[in-house]
Amino acid sequence: MSTRQYARIVDRWVRSIDLDPAEYGTHTLRRTKATLIYKRTKNLRAVQLLLGHTKLESTVRYLGIEVDDALAIAEQMEV
Repeated sequence: MSTRQYARIVDRWVRSIDLDPAEYGTHTLRRTKATLIYKRTKNLRAVQLLLGHTKLESTVRYLGIEVDDALAIAEQMEV
């Protein structure tokens, strides 16, 4: 399935439940999933791997969390 096909499916689903397609899309779903995983596990490394980020800083910025908090959590984890 191409990214465009996936985007069309998401768009149809969003419209079918009367949501604004401008506010919900494939990127929104990706970001929401990553945020939920982080909130439940506090495992930045797992989220980093799932998102395909090479730098932990990119994941921290993507999630919108404080860098100091993220680094403190990362230091506590075994990788």
